Amino acid sequence: MLRDGVTGDWKVWDTHSGEVMCTLQHGHIVRAIAFPPNEGHLLATGGVEKKLRIFDLSKVGAISNPTAAPTQKRMVGSSDAKVNGTADRSTIGAEEGFEVGVGVHKGTIKSIVWTKDPNVLVTACDDKAIRWWNLRTQSVVQEQLVQGDIGSCEFTNVQPQSGDIGGGFPVLVIAAGKTVYFYGGQDSRTLIKSVALPYDVASAALHPAQRKFVTGGIKDTWAKVYDYDSELELGRLLITKTQAITNDYRLA
Repeated sequence: MLRDGVTGDWKVWDTHSGEVMCTLQHGHIVRAIAFPPNEGHLLATGGVEKKLRIFDLSKVGAISNPTAAPTQKRMVGSSDAKVNGTADRSTIGAEEGFEVGVGVHKGTIKSIVWTKDPNVLVTACDDKAIRWWNLRTQSVVQEQLVQGDIGSCEFTNVQPQSGDIGGGFPVLVIAAGKTVYFYGGQDSRTLIKSVALPYDVASAALHPAQRKFVTGGIKDTWAKVYDYDSELELGRLLITKTQAITNDYRLA
């Protein structure tokens, strides 16, 4: 996907053909997107509009097919863009996305993660709240208020193992204020542990099998590695802009 920095619109690309599948229109800048696990037809978006939207990309074929039968239902209406005087039916208006939890988010949605349970996703918002949403009931089933700004909210990208910290499930790692939170379980709602640090954390990542986590601070450029169990600092690495782009750092 690629965001238009001026309009906030997002383009969805086919990675095999390199063609644009569709454009998702938004009224303001989108800060977060997420696909559910093992699914490619749903997409969640959120951002400065404070709205969590779910788009059904399986309808893109019908939208972008200019030879579709007249009786076929149009999935885009007044939001259709004009190309050479005709409607661009691959453009999906923001109103075509299903909004979940109208009015609940009081700030910019900074991160969206879909849990292993496809009916549950998590939003991290500038109103200093982490929310777990049940998409079937369209309601918040759990909320974690945090002290300080939310820096990151991501799953570990290491393949889960039965004997690791998450017990075979991905671990959701959240950096907020001076605390790092670790959540696990099928729907990532179980707080496994939280670690308080003496500085504001911008981001955090975990290696569940090696039982180590690394943090980046807001006010410095040090990547600090900690032992998950003892919470003791094991080492640090000064990250420059060049290193951050060219090197793949791993928890060794």
